[in-house]
This record gives sequence, C-alpha cells and structure tokens, in this order.
Amino acid sequence: MLAQPEFWDDQARAAEILKERGALIQALEEWQQRVKQVEDLEVLLELALEEEDQGALKDVAKELADLEKTFSDWELRLLLGSDEDQKNAIITIHAGAGGTEANDWTQMLLRMFLRYSERKGFKTETIDLLPGDEAGVKSVTFTASGPFAYGYFKSETGIHRLVRISPFDASGRRHTSFAAVQVLPEVDDRIDVDIQEKDLRIDTFRASGPGGQHVNKTSSAVRLTHIPTGIVVSSQSERSQHRNKELAMKVLRARLYNLEQRKREEKKQELQESQKEIAWGSQIRSYTLQPYRLVKDHRTKHEAGNVDAVLDGDLDGFVEAFLLNPEGN
Repeated sequence: MLAQPEFWDDQARAAEILKERGALIQALEEWQQRVKQVEDLEVLLELALEEEDQGALKDVAKELADLEKTFSDWELRLLLGSDEDQKNAIITIHAGAGGTEANDWTQMLLRMFLRYSERKGFKTETIDLLPGDEAGVKSVTFTASGPFAYGYFKSETGIHRLVRISPFDASGRRHTSFAAVQVLPEVDDRIDVDIQEKDLRIDTFRASGPGGQHVNKTSSAVRLTHIPTGIVVSSQSERSQHRNKELAMKVLRARLYNLEQRKREEKKQELQESQKEIAWGSQIRSYTLQPYRLVKDHRTKHEAGNVDAVLDGDLDGFVEAFLLNPEGN
C-alpha cells in the first residue's frame, strides 16, 4: 500500500535541499531582525528614561510585549521537531453522546478550531459537513494549511467534553455533551500511497449542506470506500464532482498513510475510530460552563478560567502544555 523510495531522484533531492536552505535563510534573517529590534528598543528605552518621556515609555513597553509574544511563538515552534509536525492538518470532528446537544457542541468546536486557525494564519477548507437533524453538526472534516499546522493541531486529538445549561432544554437543566476529534497530517507528495481503482467504490449523491440550488439538484458529492480497509471518506463542499473526488482522495491518502504508520509502530488501535467510547471517563479535555467556568486538560492538567477566550480560539496554552509534556506525566 505504501511505497517510499529509499533514495529520491536527483531532481527531487535538489528541490528538497533548496527548500531546507530557504527555510534556514529565512529563520536566520528573522533572528537578525529581532536582534536589531532588541538593540533599537534598548536605545529608545535609555532616551525615554533620560527625557522622562511617558509616551515613549508606553511605546517601548508595547513593542516589548509584541516581541515577547514573537519569541514565545518561536520557542513553541522549537518543540515541533518531527517531519509530520510541518505538514498541513486534516481535522475531523464527530458528535458523540448527547443528541442535539452533542451536535451543537461539535459546531462550537468547529468554530473554535477555525478561529484558532485564523490566529495562526492557517488557510482552512471544509471538505465534508453533515448537519444535525435539529441543530449543529453531526460530523465535519476540514483542512488547515500552513507551516506546522499538524504540529499545532495534533494536541486536539481525543474526546472533548462540555458541561453547560442546555439552550435546548426548556427546564434549564445541566447537560453533558461529547465530541471526538481526529487530527491527521496531510500526506506529502513525495510519499506514494498506492490506491488501486479496483479497491475503490465510488458513490455520488446530492449534497445536503450549503451550496445553493446547483448543489442540491445535482449529484456532485462524492463518497469513496476503500474496500480492503473499510475506510470511507466523502466530500460535498464543491460544486464540481471532480473537485469533490480530488478532496476526498486527499483525505483517503492521509488516512491510509496514517494507518500504515500505526501498523509500523505496532499500535493496536484502528485509524477511523478511537477504541474509547465517546462518552464518560474518556475525555482529554473538559469545558465546564456550569456550575463554574473552567477548561481543563486531563492529560497535562493545564487549566484556563476564561472559557469564552478558549472557545474563541485561544488554545496556545493547551497546545504548549501538550508539546512540553505529551505523555501527561
């Protein structure tokens, strides 16, 4: 299924070397630029102190805060050392126990991840979305493209639990909802994942999500079933059936590659679904809105009291805690 030549041809190797060289040059130039910024700020600070210029001191303080954030981002990136970390990410969210509540929670998680992508400058594209019967989303798959997208998103794989007063319950009772998140690295073009046509079943159907009359009246959506493994992926976000097949193939290649990697590492869990039930006792993170407000990661013990900020995409603290201690020890 998976073929990766021991040596690339000369042209591919040359392209890879040029890419690495460009990245190193860019990193060096950025570092030199930051060093110059620090030196300039030292001069400005001395002048502001000598002249007792409060306005200038405030400007220096603001620039220092911005610079500190930049260095913090660099420090975080140093923790992303594997080849997989540099790749684009494919994120899938499935609603778990909780019915309409869980569907709404899935939509909230989707918004949180999209906002996080905006903060990181990642480009996102929805590949497949199945809306809930009454509200929210049953399942969704989207891509996040940009430097180290997978490295930043990989900490989100697992069960996410929400506790809140239900907006769908007229009695105002507290409800618990669950959603499962799977994050995969997009397969590199240099890695050949051999998918035989005879091993594929291709079905077309009418898209059920947004897209206008054209999408609803034509069978533009595509579902691919990889018969040997039973993996099923679909795409209905584009009006073109050809484009939807292309997007579905991208997800299928990533899942087959991930499955092969798991076999090589002798892991005993299936690729499509976690062995844990999407319910009580298996969550990686809890988002509690009632009776108190707190987001807690059960692996790293990292907590955040500003729940609204987290749900608005402020995940850096949780990502950093996971990268520093991925095993949760």
